[in-house]
Amino acid sequence: MAHPFPSCRPIPLAAAALTLAACGVGAPSQPLNPPVPSPSAAEAPSAFDDRSNGMVDDSTHQADQTAFDEVEEIADGLGPLYNAQSCRECHQNPTSGGPSQISELRVGHLGPDGQFRDADIPIARGAVVISGRTLVNDRAICPNAAFPDSEIQERVPDTETIRTTRLALNLLGDGLVEAVAEQTLIDLAREQRRATGGRIHGQVLRVPIVEAPGHTGIGRFGWKDQHASLLSFSGDAYLNEMGITSRLFPEEVTDLCNTVAEPNNTPDSTGIEDVDRFTRFVRATKAPARDRELAASPQAMRGSALFDSIGCPLCHVRTLTTAPAGTQINGGTFTIPPALGDKVFHPFGDFLLHDVGTGDGIAVAMAEHYGRKVYQVLWKELVRDSILHARNKVRTAPLWGVRLRPRLMHDAASLTLRDAILRHGGEAGAVTYRFTKLPRSGQQAIIEFLKSL
Repeated sequence: MAHPFPSCRPIPLAAAALTLAACGVGAPSQPLNPPVPSPSAAEAPSAFDDRSNGMVDDSTHQADQTAFDEVEEIADGLGPLYNAQSCRECHQNPTSGGPSQISELRVGHLGPDGQFRDADIPIARGAVVISGRTLVNDRAICPNAAFPDSEIQERVPDTETIRTTRLALNLLGDGLVEAVAEQTLIDLAREQRRATGGRIHGQVLRVPIVEAPGHTGIGRFGWKDQHASLLSFSGDAYLNEMGITSRLFPEEVTDLCNTVAEPNNTPDSTGIEDVDRFTRFVRATKAPARDRELAASPQAMRGSALFDSIGCPLCHVRTLTTAPAGTQINGGTFTIPPALGDKVFHPFGDFLLHDVGTGDGIAVAMAEHYGRKVYQVLWKELVRDSILHARNKVRTAPLWGVRLRPRLMHDAASLTLRDAILRHGGEAGAVTYRFTKLPRSGQQAIIEFLKSL
């Protein structure tokens, strides 16, 4: 078999500490010279201890976690269509904010021009069609005592032939991800292209910031990088996963069976809304911690070196540094605090979109993720990136905390680390090839290293 990546050569990668394989299988790693962090840069805390990273005090963090964990009822605005009754239901392992085995269903179809179209889902015995979304909610609040003859359950019609599941994501440490400068992500994408002659080419996706109308940012949250802001991400999830409207997303998916005033999410006695508490909770979480005992074992240390030598860190970037404290982001709506500014962390991800051969064909549904008003204003500006270019791409899965995930890849279809590695094709094909050419002991060493993350 001819080597599929004959002309690769390592070059420096800005804003990321990694090593990159030389071209030949088994060739030694070449150390790169990443930029020296500023003298003030400090290691971000990591732990699963339910304590704040320092952005707020622990009592505030615990109160925010209580809101994150709270089970919503119909009287709170749940539904009419929804997937879960609390944030914790999908983000819990091993503690609130972590990932889970929960997945959601997304569908769509191709139009006559061959371009992706959002799904059309009939409900109420066909009387109403839900459009402008790719998400299919698994639950509904009626029929119930108040609406005994109403039936609004979404079901996938035969016309929606593009179908996939998406696994719930880890949120721990995402405050650090939000605080990474946009230029860092742009540099990563550029250097991937330079280092590989264009064969690996992460896509930077510019998306609307819902809380800052007219502003966009570089997406980094969600499997399709559909959000740049944790507040936008929280408002999206509150509406589309739980059916609860907010100031950011004030319109219900359907009014059928709905009895609660809009928006459902109203300020509490302190003047703070749930979406703000959810956002503050995530921003204050610590990064996922490593298994320190396994990481120090000889086999895992050997696997770490091999992980570098075959080129995995091109996309699974080991180390990033956040922007300085005081930097304004998200259209000027958030200022990076000292607890998140100038911090070094280790996500093992680049937060860019890639085609690694597992793309599900589902594009970003703009009305769903940004609201219909934003969709109408920014459709022409963003349609090419969001639909034409990113449909078969997914965000690089950050590997921090991967040892706690028994189901892997965006669709949860890979059940072992080896399975997940071998599924990587497309842009990652040469790296997968190098993995297969390692002796079995070398392959197992890489897997032991991944088990330490």
